[in-house]
Amino acid sequence: MYDTFYRVIAVISCVLLLSGCGTYFNQPITIETARIGEDTEVTKTLRDFPSPVEPVVVGVYKFRDQTGQYKPTESGNTFSTAVTQGATTILIKALEDSKWFVPIERENLSNLLNERNIIRSTRKEYRKSTNPNEPQLPPLLYAGIILEGGIVSYDSNIITGGLGARYFGVGASTQYRQDRITIYLRAVSTSSGKILKTVYVSKTILSQALDANFFRYVRFRRLLEAETGFTKNEPAQLAVSEAIEKAVESLIIEGIEDKLWAVNAKPETVNKLIGEYNAEKDEAQNTALYDRYFKERRGKTSIFIKGGTALISGDFNNPELTYSARIGARRYVNPYLNVNASIHKFELTNQNAFSSGFNAVDLNTALNLLPFEKVSPFFFGGIGLVNDDDFDNTSFKFQYGGGVEYLVSDKIGISINATHNLVLGDELDTIVQGKRDDQYFDFSLGFNWYFGNPMKMSKKSRLEKQKENKKLQSLKKRNRKVRKEGIPPKE
Repeated sequence: MYDTFYRVIAVISCVLLLSGCGTYFNQPITIETARIGEDTEVTKTLRDFPSPVEPVVVGVYKFRDQTGQYKPTESGNTFSTAVTQGATTILIKALEDSKWFVPIERENLSNLLNERNIIRSTRKEYRKSTNPNEPQLPPLLYAGIILEGGIVSYDSNIITGGLGARYFGVGASTQYRQDRITIYLRAVSTSSGKILKTVYVSKTILSQALDANFFRYVRFRRLLEAETGFTKNEPAQLAVSEAIEKAVESLIIEGIEDKLWAVNAKPETVNKLIGEYNAEKDEAQNTALYDRYFKERRGKTSIFIKGGTALISGDFNNPELTYSARIGARRYVNPYLNVNASIHKFELTNQNAFSSGFNAVDLNTALNLLPFEKVSPFFFGGIGLVNDDDFDNTSFKFQYGGGVEYLVSDKIGISINATHNLVLGDELDTIVQGKRDDQYFDFSLGFNWYFGNPMKMSKKSRLEKQKENKKLQSLKKRNRKVRKEGIPPKE
């Protein structure tokens, strides 16, 4: 009894440790003092930027929440806003951290002008002597660029889910929720009113909850009940700060690329900075919602080897798993459809009744459901021939199956699949019995090697590539004919 109790406690402890030990074992139990605000992952990137030739004076009149959305709760909405209303201040701090901009006060410009008027009137009324050489108030800086934009979207519960289990009074569950904010930032020239650059950044906000409980009678009339758990919510203010800082970073780099401002760094440093940003931007443009990253991945031609087990379903009882090996090649018609052929060597066995080696040739057409993602399920079907090792018995067959492939890189993939083979005959296991033909199954793990450039995502791009290949083949054919027959080339 006590062993069971200790095992349960151990399981609960493991769940807590694996799921969020940092949060669980750092629970607040004392009053904490004020501390300097946290930095985000982008803050250090801004501070480490190469310095500009000359900082740009910018004005920020307002950069606020434009959604007007209130914070969602289980019972409805509250009068608290979903995101901070101080985004202007966050943007000014990000501009300061970057050292690329000199922000000037524009959000509360009326307060600044009032103070300057108070200074002038005070000097005028209470100065006893007039000194013509006394300096006047310095002029206000004016901005060459105005930064506009704001938080344009707050989407609640774009992903929700969880997992839980309970067994004999012991249970644990976890839940999560993901929100999303979107901001736009644009730079406007004060001399012409032209919008010089617009950038767009989104950031998710994650909330997680974990709980575990124990409810069980440990002995007669003795009930043990325990529960623990925690909830962790990503601060919305930090999410907004990170998104704004990322927007400032994008604005600086795209401005350097478009020569809106100059950087005080070596050309190779600048090229590396722009190259890394463009690679990140390309990845972001190919990443759909929910972090599904689309990319041109698989080459047009590939070879594969597979190994696994085979299992007969014939006229004898007690089938056994035996070895299976396959080698083949495939050719893609388009990113979704390919034709493949393979040679299959395997053995089929029934305990104490039948055992024989076989060879098969398969020709399949396969459908790849997610060709531009790392993990892609696929289905296939086709025809083939199967015969025993002595080549005394040859039969036609149909096969179909499916599996999943994971791309380790753009050239190498790992796949698992299962195949159901329907033999057109009942003599595979050397005995004819019953109305059903013999069948066998194949379960395998495979490695795929891809060759050539990845196939294009766009159908238009693929057609253009095919036309280019046809022209190239036609030109090569004519050149061979010229060399062979001495026909002069066309002008």
